[in-house]
Amino acid sequence: MKSQRLAAVVLPAGAIAVSVTAWWLVTGVWAADDRLLSAFAPQHAIPAVVRLAEQGVLGQDIATSLWRLLVGLLTAGVVGVALGLALGASYLLDTATRPVFQFLRMISPLSWAPVAIGLYGIGHRPVYFLIVAAAVWPVALNTAQGVRAIDHKLLLVARSLGASRMETLSTIVFPAIRGHLLTGLRLALGIGWVVLVPAEMLGVTSGLGYEILNSRDQLAYDQVMALILVIGLLGYLLDTLARWTLTPRRRTPRRPATPGEFRTTLVSQ
Repeated sequence: MKSQRLAAVVLPAGAIAVSVTAWWLVTGVWAADDRLLSAFAPQHAIPAVVRLAEQGVLGQDIATSLWRLLVGLLTAGVVGVALGLALGASYLLDTATRPVFQFLRMISPLSWAPVAIGLYGIGHRPVYFLIVAAAVWPVALNTAQGVRAIDHKLLLVARSLGASRMETLSTIVFPAIRGHLLTGLRLALGIGWVVLVPAEMLGVTSGLGYEILNSRDQLAYDQVMALILVIGLLGYLLDTLARWTLTPRRRTPRRPATPGEFRTTLVSQ
């Protein structure tokens, strides 16, 4: 057990060390004479993160980007769950809409950027639109798959007992599709984060994506690399949080009480 815990710490740390060393060798040694590539070296990018934080720009951009991601994911979650329930419950609806939905799903979300800007102008709303366009499909498809996997006998029992639709959803459907739904939400989070940054390069004046373009226009390539590091770190933290929060946990079965423990409990009561 101790060796496994040690390996869980040492192996990732070693991989990070190797990656940073390779990064430094390429940008700081091999391309030392190239002013453009050398600006991406770790000895320039990491201090740039500190400078951006001290200027107060980084915190504002992170808060703005996370807010856009949250709103987009919540909207995609509500729409995706409703759509997935309908598709999973109705074979005819699923068959009729499958060609259209598969067609829309395979379109790159960023292809909708001109449409989003034309409809909503500049600001938060085009970014919300692009995140929803990307994140709604994992939620909908996983929810539909979970509904199809429900044992039909459970639904028949609920119907025979006179359960309403809301009671059936709350006591049978949602507990049964929980694993599929959580998987869809994790996938939606990853896709939404990937789409968020390029979406913020179109028609907005804040956020991490916008800040990358702003730094590039100022030829501050060390800040560009610094922002890339921040985006990667935040993405890793979000995925770790989602994995810890959304992964179904098995409840440890309680050990039956021994006769002595049972008598002690009765006496204490």
